[in-house]
Amino acid sequence: MRGREIASAEGGVRVRPRILPARTVLALALVAVSPFLVGMRPSGSAGIPPERAGLPGNILIADAGNNRLIEVTPEKRIVWEFPRPGDLVPGQTFKDPDDAFYTPGGRMIITNEEDNHTIALIDYRTHKIVWQYGHPGHPGSAPGYLNTPDDAYQLRDGRIVVADIRNCRILVFDPPPAHRIRRQFGVTRDCRAAPGHFLYPNGDTPLPDGNLLVTEIGTRSALELELATGRILYRVPLPVRYPSDTQLTRDGDYLVADYSRPGKIVIVTRQGRVVWQYAPTHGPGRLDHPSLAVELPNGNILLNDDQNHRVIVLSRRTKRILWQYGVTGVPGRSPGYLREPDGVDVKPRGFGR
Repeated sequence: MRGREIASAEGGVRVRPRILPARTVLALALVAVSPFLVGMRPSGSAGIPPERAGLPGNILIADAGNNRLIEVTPEKRIVWEFPRPGDLVPGQTFKDPDDAFYTPGGRMIITNEEDNHTIALIDYRTHKIVWQYGHPGHPGSAPGYLNTPDDAYQLRDGRIVVADIRNCRILVFDPPPAHRIRRQFGVTRDCRAAPGHFLYPNGDTPLPDGNLLVTEIGTRSALELELATGRILYRVPLPVRYPSDTQLTRDGDYLVADYSRPGKIVIVTRQGRVVWQYAPTHGPGRLDHPSLAVELPNGNILLNDDQNHRVIVLSRRTKRILWQYGVTGVPGRSPGYLREPDGVDVKPRGFGR
């Protein structure tokens, strides 16, 4: 989640203005003077082969500020992009893709357009939107509407789940092409930390046991939601200012991004004890509003560093940046550049074949 809206300690919502950091303004000025002053090689990645970063395949990036999704190889070539000219039919829009994930079926990509208040399924081969829910540009809570949806996933049985942040609910949809809400957890627009309610949920990661790992901004915690009953099985305190999109690690711990400046990436036990963190406060390694971090098969951490306009891989052992796509602090659309990337996923083997 990019998180332009943030829950305060009192449970309200305030809007953060979008202000370019001074270093970004300087960098853009240098680019205007001479494109040769800003190199295309991202900091921290020079001379490191992609295989050392531990990337097992291509990376899907929700390049939110450029209103597009791109698939990038470990060698940093763009091999798939949506939308291309002609991909959208007349009347369709595609704005602010906050997250994007490969679906279990091997044919679709699911994405949520947070500030466009829609979620959509995109056919990977045809580049067409084949299912959509929400009214583009119009937030709401009535049937057919969403308000700041985040982390849409398709489950193995075809159902779709999404955290509807400002409506303070988790929705479960019947498999497409239906548009029916099968289940709802939380009370629509009744945002509070109380049994049966949610206080601004911004993540709903599917777990191996079939349940959901929900991240709650307002209580700064992650909780396991039993999908069959709606029961909360446990709650994990998260020692960050703004928790975003908690993920389960292979060791059974919890990996969460702190959507702040400087940001950090933290791994905690179920009791909330920190076992690993990355939190530089200055220099090229400092994070600026990271919103999603995932563990790679070799234990390294892949994440999108939103307002630094880059996607990076961190070494779990040395805490060095091993791989980077995007130029730190410099937004752009040309190959090698991103603008507020807000989601990443690793392409499964065999996907799209």
